[in-house]
Amino acid sequence: MTLKMGLPKGSLEAATLDLMRRAGFLITVAQRSYFPAIDDPDIECMLLRAQEMARYVEGGALDCGLTGYDWVVENEAAVHTVCDLVYAKQSFGKVRWVLAVPQASDIKTVTDLEGRIVATELVGVTRRWLAERGVSAKIEFSWGATEAKLPELADAIVEVTETGSSLRANKLRVIETVLESTTQFIANVDAWQDPEKRRKIEDVVLLLQGAIAALDRVGLMLNVRVEDLDAVLGVLPALRNPTISHLSDEGWLAVNTILEESVVRHIIPRLKEAGAEGIVEFPLNKIVM
Repeated sequence: MTLKMGLPKGSLEAATLDLMRRAGFLITVAQRSYFPAIDDPDIECMLLRAQEMARYVEGGALDCGLTGYDWVVENEAAVHTVCDLVYAKQSFGKVRWVLAVPQASDIKTVTDLEGRIVATELVGVTRRWLAERGVSAKIEFSWGATEAKLPELADAIVEVTETGSSLRANKLRVIETVLESTTQFIANVDAWQDPEKRRKIEDVVLLLQGAIAALDRVGLMLNVRVEDLDAVLGVLPALRNPTISHLSDEGWLAVNTILEESVVRHIIPRLKEAGAEGIVEFPLNKIVM
């Protein structure tokens, strides 16, 4: 059994390859190659634009792949959604497709778009979204640099944003959110019904979800005297209750926990004050619940 898996090329490529590495898969991309090597004999990888992924998974050229929910909807692809993988190229969160206009535009609401020109890469979704609101506008496909088309070439745009920095830099005003999207792991319907392929897909997804859960978290272990345990536990926030075990010296305990990396610098000094010793912080690759 060989699982044919598509990986997104472009803006999500680096984040996806890093996520796969954290999940335990070493993927090597040769220059100008669209077929990366992976250290798993049961998987074959192919790099594709996220915009195309759902079509090839639906058609069976690929058994599974990672792409955005936005492109599944845009292509109206009949695929099985295995899970959401909430990561993106900057903030590991959702992205939004927003309707935006120049700050000085007279367009204030969606209805003001009647008869106007809207530029976007997400043509199908935009057309359906406007039709649902009773608005008839000319939807033009944009090959990129969509913000630059305002105001000379279009009256409004529907563009993807993760942080909003590009919209602010181009002095654009958001009218409404058209669609929220996350990265999804999708599977061909027939491949999902194949027991071997489904088992392999589920294994990969479990590891990817574990890698995402570990993002921005670290492990912390320390030793503490029995009489100081309550004081130390009072300092520690935890994913769940910390693991506490006895050391060979009956007067001492070992404590292991998981923390947000951003709070560790504040907590370690307080732990030391509370009586903790031998404090060790270590990185995490995966947290599998």
